[in-house]
Amino acid sequence: MGVFVFLPLVLPLSAWPVARLAEQHLHPRAATWLLSAVAGVLAVCSTLCLALLVVVGTAQLPGNPLPDGWSDPEVREAVPYDEVAGKAAIPALIVVLASCCRTAWRHHRVRSKAAQALSALPQRSVAVLPDRTPYAYALPGRRRDRGRVVVTTGMLSGLKASERRALFAHERAHLVGRHDRFLLTVQLAARANPFLRPLRTVVTYTAERWADEEAAAAVGSRRAVARAIGKAGLITRGAPVATLAGFAAVGPVPRRVAALLEPAPAAHVWPPLSTTVGLAAWGAAAGTTVSALSSANSAVTLFFILKAATPL
Repeated sequence: MGVFVFLPLVLPLSAWPVARLAEQHLHPRAATWLLSAVAGVLAVCSTLCLALLVVVGTAQLPGNPLPDGWSDPEVREAVPYDEVAGKAAIPALIVVLASCCRTAWRHHRVRSKAAQALSALPQRSVAVLPDRTPYAYALPGRRRDRGRVVVTTGMLSGLKASERRALFAHERAHLVGRHDRFLLTVQLAARANPFLRPLRTVVTYTAERWADEEAAAAVGSRRAVARAIGKAGLITRGAPVATLAGFAAVGPVPRRVAALLEPAPAAHVWPPLSTTVGLAAWGAAAGTTVSALSSANSAVTLFFILKAATPL
């Protein structure tokens, strides 16, 4: 295998071009699905590669509980500089696992605390908090419960009736589309491999754009949603950040407003290959697919090498 065993650690760099193209030329829904899936696959391959490097690099250390076959020269030859790579992979894997666990725990804790804080309010789809601080967010539910839209009186007082409808439609789109799952996936992926952080940034933006487009379709006016987002961005400026994703707290507001003032994006999954943009997009997508397959191949090959050296 040689140096190819390290491919899963660096190939996430190849996803940057497709992330840029998807953000600019894909429908936000398609871009969110595509980039979340790519980030998840590359993060799993990267983490598995680290784990296997730890096994191969430390199998020859005295007193370890690993099978003796894993320290054979044939196994160590699969990884160049096995001792250095294995020892360096130990702290890296610990940091990755600790960071991912911390992110998942914080996500669970924030949702639990928010749900507990709202438990005294009537069980309705919209929870209005008597708070002058303007903010709004979507609180995902569990299982069949789609969740609730949480908004403060401070936010409602700063918006007109049509803008309030846009706000509620936007937050409901987050709940129906389960955007929290996409955001959690890219958050964990970015913790697993720092090279995936640009994908996290793009998915955070495209998820907001996805909700913007759904709100525009529900309200029937793209300008009304643009006005609501712009006004919410102004009245929430300087206010404390809400515990969960807010209506105007996530994503560059000017870009979202500008996108809503343009015609609705095409619903096709990918630009036609006959266009310049389509050719570039398909090329970047093909490169990312090859990268993901190469990462998976390297990780799986190293796994089978270890399996073959394991006594029955």
